[in-house]
Amino acid sequence: MPQLSGPTDPAADARWPDVKPRKGFFTDTSICIGCKACEVACKEWNHNPRDGDLELLGSSYDNTGALGASTWRHVAFIEQGRERIEQAQESGRALVDLGMPRVGAPKPAPKPADIPDTPEFRWLMSSDVCKHCTHAGCLDVCPTGALFRTEHGTVVVQADVCNGCGTCVAGCPFGVIERRRDGTPKTKDGEPKHGERKGEQPEVPNLGVAQKCTLCYDRLIDDQTPACAQTCPTTSIKYGDHADLVALARERVAELHNEGRTEARLYGANELDGVGGTGSVFLLLDEPEVYGLPPDPRVPTADLPRMYRLAGLAAGGMVAAAVLSFLGGRS
Repeated sequence: MPQLSGPTDPAADARWPDVKPRKGFFTDTSICIGCKACEVACKEWNHNPRDGDLELLGSSYDNTGALGASTWRHVAFIEQGRERIEQAQESGRALVDLGMPRVGAPKPAPKPADIPDTPEFRWLMSSDVCKHCTHAGCLDVCPTGALFRTEHGTVVVQADVCNGCGTCVAGCPFGVIERRRDGTPKTKDGEPKHGERKGEQPEVPNLGVAQKCTLCYDRLIDDQTPACAQTCPTTSIKYGDHADLVALARERVAELHNEGRTEARLYGANELDGVGGTGSVFLLLDEPEVYGLPPDPRVPTADLPRMYRLAGLAAGGMVAAAVLSFLGGRS
């Protein structure tokens, strides 16, 4: 039985005979410009249909809103004022005071003159993606084997095996994976209007089937960079060996802290968290909740061993009570 919690090499844990170095993403939100080139590249390479009818949301400069079965990369736009920025700096400073993260010898704290002025306003922009968890809830609960762990440590859906039961949707603590729906706009007579223009929708493949980011598995096996990282103009999305990316992410946080930007912090780099760390690591400039991320994600199957032990104790107690009742009745 594979390990259900704690640090591990997910590909080795999946019993791959030829384990490759674990691959992943490091998304540095401090240099994301919100261009959405990653969204477009992802959709083009994976032939994913668009979501909805290209209408901007009322809450953001956005027309996708969140990750979904047809949007495997999503760029969030978060507007913040001075008060919220100061709160982010304080919460980040508290993490620094606790000693995390730190790389190498401690660096002197920035002098007051070196600390940048707090702006009156800023946009936080972040390109979200599947986390490819070390312990993936979607993978653990899939009853058909449609989800599998690759030799690179990533998690991929086999559309031709998925039966659309949706168990994986409930198993993901990040709300990433979804079953693909037909978002086709209806005409006045109730019939869908297919096409590429506004008010129309292209044909949607794999309807009812669970879909999510594959970290471009078809490109990985040919030693190519995933489409989103390949097209990112600012290198906000970095791809490579997971261990190298985590080290790079920690160095980047230390660099920002040394510049006085105490709000910088890492997300997904802690292998002792509830999912064993994630393959997609993020540098955030505020609390995870601000970005729509759970502050303490936990895979639902992590408690299975404890549940089995408790169930065994309960069953043993019931058997013992039945035996005592039987013996007491005879006497």
